Amino acid sequence: MPNAFGLIDPNDPELRDEQAVALATLVGGSGGGSGKKIGAKMIVGRSGRIIGGVTIGGCVDAQVVEAADALMTDGGAGQRLLSISLDDDEAFEIGLTCGGTLDVLLTRVIPSSESDPTVAAHRRALELLEAGEAAVIVTPLDAPAETQTLPASEIPDAGTDSRVFLDRVAPPLTLVIVGAGQIAMTLTRLARELDMRTVVVDGRDRYATAARFPDAGEIRVGMPSEIVAELAPGKNAAVVLVAHDYKYELPVLRQVLRSPVGYIGLLGSRKRGAAVRDLLAAEGFTANELARVHTPIGLDLGGKRPEEVALSILAEVVAVRNGKRP
Repeated sequence: MPNAFGLIDPNDPELRDEQAVALATLVGGSGGGSGKKIGAKMIVGRSGRIIGGVTIGGCVDAQVVEAADALMTDGGAGQRLLSISLDDDEAFEIGLTCGGTLDVLLTRVIPSSESDPTVAAHRRALELLEAGEAAVIVTPLDAPAETQTLPASEIPDAGTDSRVFLDRVAPPLTLVIVGAGQIAMTLTRLARELDMRTVVVDGRDRYATAARFPDAGEIRVGMPSEIVAELAPGKNAAVVLVAHDYKYELPVLRQVLRSPVGYIGLLGSRKRGAAVRDLLAAEGFTANELARVHTPIGLDLGGKRPEEVALSILAEVVAVRNGKRP
């Protein structure tokens, strides 16, 4: 997509030369799931360009593209709610467990237009995300009306007279990785696939380099505890300590244990984790505070290679973020 959220940005080079596009959004479904989450988007350009997908492919996306082409040839602004019925065989082909109905909202958009309501709504959403706020795009489904974007904290009661689709977009999770070793290199690669923003922190400039971490969002070299304090990670962040060095780990843990950070993980054995907790307990940290540290880090997938450890760490981060008990 033009950006990680599937929002239309008229400054994006992929859309700059498009006179018109059709924005397809998966707004509902029944049966065996959609193969992608509600809110998945696809852009079909007047030029023939296709970006993204509302399912994992196959007959559904093909029907959406056909309907999008028809919508754009009508001229002017337009919107259509497309319902696609699938039997069990068709559903199986795109990864669904059984047949059902998928509802896709098609909206004709003029990316270069300052007055296009969808462009304005998406621009406002991007501004809120840039400021670190979650946004909700409110799109009417039953009658022509302007799409609008509000901060997530200001969503009003929609009432009962009309249906709207509420598309919540939130800033990406920030993964703060302390330690620039092999595990950290794989973490940045995998985190990028999960639309996470990564910050690699290390005191050694030979290790924390752009050549070693081409997928990192940011690389910081210096005293890790000072850098983490400056970053001030909040609830939408995960701090992963993979340096395996007490002189880095303890000062960072002192910074984050009493912060609202969403996840804290420490690389090492159960015995090593207990030793770290004992040291911090002697400094006055409570049992509840120390229980926030996930150590041994990651879900127990049985793997020992750096790539497998990185996968287990991210799996645990995702589980914690989604409210699941690892």
